[in-house]
Amino acid sequence: MSDKFAIYPSLEGRSVFVSGGASGIGADIVRAFAAQGSKVGFVDIDEQRAEALCDELGENVVWSACDLRDIDALRSAFAQLAETIGPATVLVNNAARDDRHDWQSVTPDYWDERQASNIRHHFFAIQAVAPGMIEAGGGSIINMGSNSWWEAGGGFPSYATAKAAVHGLTRTMARDLGDHRIRVNTVVPGWIMTDRQRDLWATPEALENHRQSQCLPDLIEPVYVARMVLFLASDDAAMCTANNYMVEGGSI
Repeated sequence: MSDKFAIYPSLEGRSVFVSGGASGIGADIVRAFAAQGSKVGFVDIDEQRAEALCDELGENVVWSACDLRDIDALRSAFAQLAETIGPATVLVNNAARDDRHDWQSVTPDYWDERQASNIRHHFFAIQAVAPGMIEAGGGSIINMGSNSWWEAGGGFPSYATAKAAVHGLTRTMARDLGDHRIRVNTVVPGWIMTDRQRDLWATPEALENHRQSQCLPDLIEPVYVARMVLFLASDDAAMCTANNYMVEGGSI
């Protein structure tokens, strides 16, 4: 893995909000923005990992405890971050849970809870930060999708449905916010080798099968998703909006 990555001058000093920033892809996104000199605030429910990440990265990174299924708590957490590091001009809607479930056992309550975990908070996070972006004269919103539904992956219908909906949300909000120079895009990860994936599902057989499905032979580390997020947040991507940006090794 290369350690020679781009620096984006436009990201220095910029206020960035990240949901689900304490671990996995989210933590690498937080690290990547911090390395650019951005002011980063993230929300998460995992206090131990959140505190450890803040200790690692220093004073330009802050966090607020939040269960994103509680929209009032989300709004309160974002308001707290804005008071600390300023209103966001970059939002990364990252938080999600890809728990496996059998379609035959799904109840209405389970379905609703999965949508609350995986898509509903994306919209309300945008609603919370967009007025500040409008006042600032623009901004960048990056929603995290998934190639699981593109590949017709099974075993998690409520998750796949929510992730498919991310693309619709991106397209419609790009239109609604475009006149304010707010860009809205989706980053589409493939199978990313986070600790959670390695612990739960990355068996030798599964990894070998996945390698065969990718055009590239290497497994994908979270840092490469973070690098795409940085590009879309930066002024280098000033004319990029309403689109999907794939980080999946050519596996579709």
